[in-house]
Amino acid sequence: MKLESVYGIHAVTTLLQRSPDQVVEVWVQKGRVDAKMQKILDLAEAEGLSVMEADKGLLNQKAEGNHQGIVALRKPVQGKSEKHLPEILDNIDGDPFVLILDGVTDPHNLGAVLRTADAAGVHLVIAPKDKSAPLTAVAAKVACGAAEAVPYIQVTNLARTMKDLQERGIWIIGTAGEATTTIYQQDCKGPLALVMGAEGSGMRRLTREHCDHLVNIPMAGEVSSLNVSVATGVCLFEAVRQRG
Repeated sequence: MKLESVYGIHAVTTLLQRSPDQVVEVWVQKGRVDAKMQKILDLAEAEGLSVMEADKGLLNQKAEGNHQGIVALRKPVQGKSEKHLPEILDNIDGDPFVLILDGVTDPHNLGAVLRTADAAGVHLVIAPKDKSAPLTAVAAKVACGAAEAVPYIQVTNLARTMKDLQERGIWIIGTAGEATTTIYQQDCKGPLALVMGAEGSGMRRLTREHCDHLVNIPMAGEVSSLNVSVATGVCLFEAVRQRG
């Protein structure tokens, strides 16, 4: 079994708090002693986990980015698929709040989107298996713990999944530059799934056709589009404002 690395203060702290049973061992940089690191060491000790010291060079080999002096090795994440959707949706307390990503391929963008989704109270994030970023260590690091909190489900057939959501009474709102209604004019209360497409190309045609409504983010300057993580934040928190 090949272990996966989780690195960075926030990501490792959240992993130890929410899924300590998945952690095999923890590596800490020699000489790194501060309150945040001590909290991680205390969490690891409470779970009876092995904590080993290493120099920065060895930690660089175990991580794919800025590890901040801490790396945890965990069992491989058991990915979720569309077969898990009914159970997740059935257990949502209140109106479902879903985020759908269509064509987001960069793991940094995925991590940033997951972090925003967690902050906004999104219940789950859905993406197609094709042309979408998987939940890598890089995405988990950028997510700062949100990858452990918000289910990320990659489905085989996004259009079919969207139809299943609609049959549950969930309205699907897609974002498109040519839409005539803005996100601020759209009613975002009630059971909702918000669809965000890739920067530039936007949603695919079939995805667009399965949306109940299309909205845009009004742009006042010369820039024609926003980074997908920024655009997601704008739309999600407008929905949060309305649903508040």
